[in-house]
Amino acid sequence: MRRLTWISATLLALVGAGIAVAHGGGSKAVAATSATFSATTPGTVRTSTCTAADGKVYATTHGRYTGAAASSDGALNGPATLDVVSLINQTDNVGTVEGLLRIDGSGGRTVAHVEAVYSGGHLAGVAEGHGSAPWNRLLANVSGDFSAAGGLANGKLGGGTAGGDAVVVTAGACRPAPSPKPETIQAHGNVTAVSGTSISVAGVTCNVPNASMVNGIQTGDRVEIKCTASGGANTLVRVERKHGDHH
Repeated sequence: MRRLTWISATLLALVGAGIAVAHGGGSKAVAATSATFSATTPGTVRTSTCTAADGKVYATTHGRYTGAAASSDGALNGPATLDVVSLINQTDNVGTVEGLLRIDGSGGRTVAHVEAVYSGGHLAGVAEGHGSAPWNRLLANVSGDFSAAGGLANGKLGGGTAGGDAVVVTAGACRPAPSPKPETIQAHGNVTAVSGTSISVAGVTCNVPNASMVNGIQTGDRVEIKCTASGGANTLVRVERKHGDHH
């Protein structure tokens, strides 16, 4: 049985057509292969952003994009799906794109892991995976135009892929700032005013988020209230009637 492996260029900086390698009894045969593809229909796309200590803004996007691949090789000709995570330094317009490319070809399914450098709207990297037969292996240069919102256009596997830039990925550049903890206010004394929307005790007035919290509380009752203060507003957390009131 002949075993087929597709290989295009093996280094990011190289540009060239793909090749196919067939293994049989210890020997190898080589033939060219390539594909063009696009995946510009967004499915589920989720993006989060944060600002690093140096003031640069980073966007992380998990996205699925669908489209089609075209090739004379049946395993690379058919509907295409790109599932990737992109990390983009939006200030410098550089980043990384990593994930899976799946082509449901007329000659069988091809699945490849993609690792690429993003720079100025373009990506260039390497795709490595396998065809529908368990011994088939794909190794290809990959390039195209990429955006987190719109996916990948003008994609190429082999066949004159464009070279790209290089980036260094380090840890800890951007961590979300911790949410400030609200201040807590407590007041003890007689209720001077109460309604379904607010309560006042000992000179402290708090908004009531749920009217049921003050059911049965009347002006003059002796109570203890606990409220949180945030954004210039006090919000009631708990109200407790103290012993000795007349109800």
